[in-house]
Amino acid sequence: MAADYISITEQGLIACRKYYARHCPPIVLFLNKTRFEHDGAMRHMKKILVFFLFFVVPAEAMAASERLEYRQQGISLNGETVVVRLPQGYHLELLTDELDGPRLISFAANGDLFMGSHSGHVYRLPPPYRQPEILVELDDYPHSVAFRDGEILIAQTAGVYRASYQPGQKTLAPEALSLLAPLPGGGGHNSRSLRIGPDGRVYVSLGISGNCSDQYLGDGYDIEDRRGGVLVLDESGDRPIWQVFASGLRNPVGFDWHPGSGIMYASNNGPDHWGFELPPEYFARLTPGSFHGMPWFQYDGKRLQRDDCINGKPPRPMTAVSLPAASFPARNAPMAVAFVPKGHFIQALEHDAIVALKGSWGTQPRGDAFGNPATRREPKLVAVRFRGGEVQGVDDLVTGFQFESGARWARPVGVAFGPDGALYFSSDSGINGLFRLTKMN
Repeated sequence: MAADYISITEQGLIACRKYYARHCPPIVLFLNKTRFEHDGAMRHMKKILVFFLFFVVPAEAMAASERLEYRQQGISLNGETVVVRLPQGYHLELLTDELDGPRLISFAANGDLFMGSHSGHVYRLPPPYRQPEILVELDDYPHSVAFRDGEILIAQTAGVYRASYQPGQKTLAPEALSLLAPLPGGGGHNSRSLRIGPDGRVYVSLGISGNCSDQYLGDGYDIEDRRGGVLVLDESGDRPIWQVFASGLRNPVGFDWHPGSGIMYASNNGPDHWGFELPPEYFARLTPGSFHGMPWFQYDGKRLQRDDCINGKPPRPMTAVSLPAASFPARNAPMAVAFVPKGHFIQALEHDAIVALKGSWGTQPRGDAFGNPATRREPKLVAVRFRGGEVQGVDDLVTGFQFESGARWARPVGVAFGPDGALYFSSDSGINGLFRLTKMN
């Protein structure tokens, strides 16, 4: 009886503090510190506590996200059938495998789909997205594409480039591109993810080069070492200038804005040197000026720890580090992020975030590449579940991309919702292709 009582009161205290800070009802704060051994008093105080919980804590604080139901589906690939697990009532199809290293996905206003790639190709796929065309070929890793005001923007490793572009235009000459704003270049995590924010500004994410690289988006660092976070472009002056939006992220490949709150969330790849189980990969809530600690501080799933792999003084103290909103098991390699828009896709997932987990090369037990490949994390698509604008947990969306041997037939990278409400995702390993998850007729 006493154990049940303590559990209930602690749950009430957590919920109160989450939603009301210091203004929890006095009864909850009092009960959390008190032990009643008499059964009669116990039953009486439980009733009081339940009353306060139901009438003080918002319903969304106690509610859970609607659970997904799943089914299995076979997909024929080169004469072999693979089986995936996906939401009930939905169908997965491979649209094309005629791509080379496809990465992030974006859509133009007319519905055309675009992808950057490892291979240097910027792809254009008009509906129904089965016939890829090469819009332009570039040398410096065109990872992502965005559109604004009659322009196409392409993020390459060392800068964001722009060119005039008309909807439906089939090709773009490399010389038509001009530099909008330079970025720190260099190897190691050399992808640059580009998006236009709800405020119309240009945002770019970039990672530090390695596990423990002394690189930071801030003063006191050389231009080439200003890496590891998200930048926003200030175009109000004579020339565009990058400003720091969020820092201390090792490799934030994907980011998007919550449709309800307008808050940015990003995926983040944790380092490899702590082994197979730590530190977890995570999903971060980014606000202007937020600092996420890496490489000086690592979140171990419960608390922050100082990482001794880097000796230099951290640019900001541990107390300034923002904790993750959600986490994924280590060595999952989270990639792109896309929030589910209202009125599209699965109703239960509205305003939840879809994240591509590529699955890293790390194997058990040490996390290096030399163990049994069957122990590697499975590539998958997951849904970060929200309720009332707050993260509630993480559920699988689509699984089955890895065989029992550890071989992968696909590894998701880019994710985006199309004008038809379907979820599109790219794979740059195994099948180099484009997939679509759509509602069954």
